[in-house]
Amino acid sequence: MVNMFRHAHSGIRWIVLILVIVAIINAFMKWRSGKSYTATDKKLFLFAMISMHIQFAIGLVLYLTSPKVVFAAESMKIAMNRFFLVEHSLMMFLAVALITVGFGKVKRLTDDTAKFKTGFLFYFFGLILLLVGIPWPFRGLGAGWF
Repeated sequence: MVNMFRHAHSGIRWIVLILVIVAIINAFMKWRSGKSYTATDKKLFLFAMISMHIQFAIGLVLYLTSPKVVFAAESMKIAMNRFFLVEHSLMMFLAVALITVGFGKVKRLTDDTAKFKTGFLFYFFGLILLLVGIPWPFRGLGAGWF
């Protein structure tokens, strides 16, 4: 069961990254060109946020069941254990929080330019946290590309 969640979590990250990047590019292009905020723009922000929430829920299940997360004092001395116990989970929580708050702020704004700028900023900083918090294979944390 843990293996199934691990594979889902690893695969869905690509969907999350693509949706967040597309939302950021869309917001930046329309912010700079002064275009109107449409229902399609709202759906793009929404789908990126929903995919983040699904990924976070699967991550919570893994956090509580995975053998990579070791709840012990000596875990902080081992880089991989510390990463999955504290660093990864904290950065992902902050990324989800930023994107969720950004979506809420965009929804409440009335000016189209402000909507795109706000969405761009919140989603961009959320993306930075995502990219730093992902256990990429080149970091030596026991994770693969999929």
